[in-house]
Amino acid sequence: MISDPVGDMLTRIRNALMAGKATVELPSSKLKVEIARILKQEGFIEDFTVGDEKPAPIMSITLKYYGSRRERKPVITHLERVSKPGRRIYKGRRDLPRVMSGIGIAIVTTPKGVMTAQEARRQHVGGEVLCYVW
Repeated sequence: MISDPVGDMLTRIRNALMAGKATVELPSSKLKVEIARILKQEGFIEDFTVGDEKPAPIMSITLKYYGSRRERKPVITHLERVSKPGRRIYKGRRDLPRVMSGIGIAIVTTPKGVMTAQEARRQHVGGEVLCYVW
């Protein structure tokens, strides 16, 4: 049993990027699908799919690289888990972080759903800061 599913997802993505893998597979959940949707929307990953296996569906994430085939580099250079099971980090809308002066994103779970910190500021809501990506 995994005590931190989001942390496990980020670690699998980080490890696959360091190994130069094209895809990474992991157990799926609603929260992980929303995080993957945001990563795709912001251009950090190519695509993701969720299988319909029973009892536990598998999510496959296609990673994104840039550069020539010989010198390709991952688009995601840093993934950092912020709020952990042992220490939750909540921020009001005025205190939501700006990551790398707008180059990166902070993913936040709010009463209106999972979104970037920028979108949460726009909708005037705060919430739990899940992770930073750049």
